[in-house]
Amino acid sequence: MLAEIKGLNEECGIFGVWNHPAAANITYYGLHSLQHRGQEGAGIVSTDGAVLRGHRNLGLLADVFKHGELDGLKGTGAIGHVRYATAGGKSLGNVQPFLFHFQESSLALCHNGNLINASSLRAELEKQGAIFQTSSDTEVLAHLIKRSQTGDFIQDLKVALNRVKGGFAYMLLTEKQMIAALDPNGFRPLSIGRIGDSYVIASETCAFETVGAEFVRDVEPGELVIIDDDGLHIDTFTKEVKHSICSMEYIYFARPDSNIAGINVHSARKRSGKRLAQEAFVEADVVTGVPDSSISAAIGYAEEAGLPYELGLIKNRYVARTFIEPSQELREQGVRMKLSAVRGVVQGKRVVMIDDSIVRGTTSKRIVSLLREAGAKEVHVRIASPPLAYPCFYGIDIQTRNELIAANHSVDEICQIIGADSLTYLSEDGLVQAIGKPYPNEPYGGLCMAYFNGDYPTDLYDYEADYLASLIEQKN
Repeated sequence: MLAEIKGLNEECGIFGVWNHPAAANITYYGLHSLQHRGQEGAGIVSTDGAVLRGHRNLGLLADVFKHGELDGLKGTGAIGHVRYATAGGKSLGNVQPFLFHFQESSLALCHNGNLINASSLRAELEKQGAIFQTSSDTEVLAHLIKRSQTGDFIQDLKVALNRVKGGFAYMLLTEKQMIAALDPNGFRPLSIGRIGDSYVIASETCAFETVGAEFVRDVEPGELVIIDDDGLHIDTFTKEVKHSICSMEYIYFARPDSNIAGINVHSARKRSGKRLAQEAFVEADVVTGVPDSSISAAIGYAEEAGLPYELGLIKNRYVARTFIEPSQELREQGVRMKLSAVRGVVQGKRVVMIDDSIVRGTTSKRIVSLLREAGAKEVHVRIASPPLAYPCFYGIDIQTRNELIAANHSVDEICQIIGADSLTYLSEDGLVQAIGKPYPNEPYGGLCMAYFNGDYPTDLYDYEADYLASLIEQKN
C-alpha cells in the first residue's frame, strides 16, 4: 500500500557488480529497481583495481547522479546503496556507501538492516579511542574490522561480523574484491546473479531483470560471499543460524516481481488475499486494493470471494513519496495528494477495501473517508496480515508499542476509529500458510513473525530494557 504513508518504512537497498566494464552504470540501474526501499539518499563507490572512487548525496537516485557524476566512477567493480534512515539521522554524512581510506588500502561499506547492539559497541569502541564520523550503526563494522588485527582482512571481517547482532545485509568493496554478508537469521533478502562473466548481488531479484542478470542463488544466513577476479567464493562467518526472513518483505516491502527464498512476492500476496477471503468473507459488491502493495492481495480476495475486483482507489504517481515527511499532518496531506477514490466504481456500492497492514491507523481512517466521500454505501476493511502490535528492531523504523494502534486498541475499537463498517485481519497461521513456509522445518516456516506476536528470534540487546519497560507501561 502507501505504507499507510504511515511510518512503516524499510531502511535501504544494496546492489553491487564485479568484473563489468560499466560497473557504476550497472549499479545505477540496479539501484533504480530498488528505489522503493529508500528515497532519502543514494550513493555508489567504484574500483578500478587501484583506487576507490565514490559519490553520494541526499535525494532520489536520479537526482543524486543527474550531473554526470557516474562518468567519474571508473572501474569494473562497484557497490551502491539507496537509503531510508532507521538508525542514524537524515544527513549527508549518513548516506552510504561509506568510503574509508587507510594507509595501504581503502574500503567501501553499505548496509541494509539495523544492529541491535550498536549503541553498546559504539560506547566500547569510543572508550578504546575510536572516532565516529557518522551517527549510523553501519560505521561500527568498519571500526571492528580495523581493531581485529588478525593479519588477514577476511578473518578480521569474520571476527567483526560475529560481534554485531541484529539484522544486516552488508556489502563491502576493496580495490581487489567485492564481499557480501548476511546475518545469522537472514532477516533481509540478498541474492546473487550473473551477467556473463560478471557477478551481481542485490537486495531483491527484481534488480536482476533490470540489468539483464541471471539468478544464481540466495545468500544464506551466516554466509560470506567473496567475489574477485578468480570468481565466486562462498564462505561462512558462523554456523549458528536460524532462518527468520522478515515477513514484512512479503507483505509490503519487496517488489511483487521479486522472489525471496524461491517464493514470488506477488504470488504470496495473492494467496494471502485468498486466505483472507476464506477467513473473513463479507457480502459486498466490489473489492478494491490500496495501491500498490495491496493490489495482489485484493485480486486474490476477489477471486476467492467471487466478487469483481475494481480500481476503486487511484494513486497519483507524480507526487513524491510522503512517508518520509516529518509530521503526521504532512503524512495525512500526503494521503490526499497521493490517493483518489473513483466515484464511478464505488458510488452506491458495498466496498471491500484490502490493505496490507495498519500501523497508526490515521491513513486507514482517511482512505475509508475517501471511499465514503465518493459515495460508497459500506466500507469493509480487510487486512492481509495479522495486527501489527509489536515493534521491529531489525530494520523497520517502528521501535515502540506506543506507535502501533493494534498494541493499544482492540479490533472493534480500531474499526470504530477508522470509520469502517467492519474490520478483519488475516490470522498468523493464515499468513504463514499463504507465504508458503520457505523453510518448513524452522519456526513459522522460516519467517520472523515478531511484529504480530512478540516472539523475537534473537535477544534484543540494547533494546531489551526499553522494550520490557514498554510492555509494563502497556499493562498499566
